Amino acid sequence: MSEVADVGEHALPDAERELLGRRLREARREAGLTLRDVAKELGVSTGTWSAVENGLTRITEDRLNLAAVLFGTEGAVLRDPVPGENVSWRDFPPLHLLPPLAGALEAFVELGYHGASIRHVAQRAGLSVAGVYHHRPTKQALLVELLDLAMDDLQTRCRAARAEGDGPVERFTRLVECLALYHTHRRELGFIGASEMRSVEEPHRTRIAKARRDVQHMLDDEVIEGSRRGLMHAPLPKEAARAVVTMCTALPTWWSPKGGLSPEVVARQYVGFALDLVRATR
Repeated sequence: MSEVADVGEHALPDAERELLGRRLREARREAGLTLRDVAKELGVSTGTWSAVENGLTRITEDRLNLAAVLFGTEGAVLRDPVPGENVSWRDFPPLHLLPPLAGALEAFVELGYHGASIRHVAQRAGLSVAGVYHHRPTKQALLVELLDLAMDDLQTRCRAARAEGDGPVERFTRLVECLALYHTHRRELGFIGASEMRSVEEPHRTRIAKARRDVQHMLDDEVIEGSRRGLMHAPLPKEAARAVVTMCTALPTWWSPKGGLSPEVVARQYVGFALDLVRATR
């Protein structure tokens, strides 16, 4: 029998497979397990389980249920979460990271990926160097996991924000608000997302870069459609959309919770800036 196969009788569409992969990744992290831990317990390679979590391959029903037991949940919950369990895209509860990831995030923001050593990570995590290596095999693995976490969360929030909008202008404003809120409430993750892509090695670089482009394309599509309908009048719609995203992703470089402007105030301001930039009819 091959390591992976369809869940159910038919292959899941790509989007559903990616969503299931994100749920599996979140459940693994909440259980405090590494990719290696799960792969060993399920009898698959680490690469195969990584591919499952990234929506690149499928998983058998039996292995899904075994993984669910390992994570302390049920297969049905991973396939179809209970409605209402997820928080709103505007809500940002405290970010709870495992100590190695929390230490890596702090070290990478303060010192940069190349300037931070595993010893720096260990000091901020309250662990020994060996303790960090017990949880994650390399510094690169820590960076990739943080960026995966950031992009998974951002994509999920952007999809939810976009779905609330009625028409391209409203969908566009929801997306801008979402980007601004994310890059203030989650400014540390946003900072390394913007500054450390150059440090990500393949094959992860290509995958994470695609996730970033997917977010950009959401705004591109709304500005192009808004321009087509005469609701926006940007001479260069795609370039205007790119400028809007760049403006939002730069927020972690200057915004601080001590600066007097709340994330919500900044988000409202940035929506106004963005509507001006695309020359939206008001």
